[in-house]
Amino acid sequence: MDYNTDLPQLIIPEYGRNIQKMLDFAITVADREERNKVARAIIDVMGQLNPHLRDVTDFKHKLWDHLFIISDFKLDVDSPYPKPTRETFQTKPELLKYPHKDIRYKHYGKTVEQIIAKAREFPDGEEKNELVSQIANLMKRSYLNWNRDSVNDEVIIKQLEELSKGELKADASVLKSTQTFIPRNSNKENQHKDKKKHSGGGGKRDGGGHKHHKNNNQGGFKRKSF
Repeated sequence: MDYNTDLPQLIIPEYGRNIQKMLDFAITVADREERNKVARAIIDVMGQLNPHLRDVTDFKHKLWDHLFIISDFKLDVDSPYPKPTRETFQTKPELLKYPHKDIRYKHYGKTVEQIIAKAREFPDGEEKNELVSQIANLMKRSYLNWNRDSVNDEVIIKQLEELSKGELKADASVLKSTQTFIPRNSNKENQHKDKKKHSGGGGKRDGGGHKHHKNNNQGGFKRKSF
C-alpha cells in the first residue's frame, strides 16, 4: 500500500492526486493536438471538483493558471489566456504607499479638516453660515463618539476657529443638544441593566421587597419574608 507520506508532495492539494497524475500523463503526450484535448478535459474535471470557484471572477482563467502551476509549468498546450510563468508567482507585489498626513485632532479625522478648508473658500453669506453650523455639529458628533461623558460647546467653537485659522466662527446657539447625538436606545439599555441588577432575578416582589412564591397545595400565592 502506498502512503501519502511516501508519495511526492502535491503542488495544489485541493485538486487531489488524481489531477496531478492526469497532468503528469498530459505532459508525456507527444501529439500537440491530442495534448490540447487532454488539457481541456482536465480543466473540465478541475471545475467539477471545485464548484465554489464558479463564483470567482475569471473562473476559467484561474483554472488554466492552476493547470500550469500543478504541471510545474512543464505542460506545453494552447491556452485561451496568457500563459503564466514561474516568475509571475515568485515576484513579490509592490508595497502600497499609504498617505502620511498630520491630523491636528484625531477624533475629527482628516475629512473634517478637508471640509473646513473647502468652507473657507465660500463667500460670506447665508450659505456659508449654514455650512459652518453643519461643520460645528459634525465636530460635536465626532467628539461625542470618543467621549460620551461630556462635551463643552466652547471647546468645539474654539477648535473650529483653530482649524480654520480664525476664518470660521460659530455661535454656541447653532450647536444642537448633546442628547441629539446619543442613540435613543442607549439610555433604555442602561435602565434595563439597572433594573436587572437591582431585581436580582427570581419571582416578583411586592412593595415591601418580599418575593411571592406560588403554593400549589393551597391554590394561591404565599408571601414569604426573607
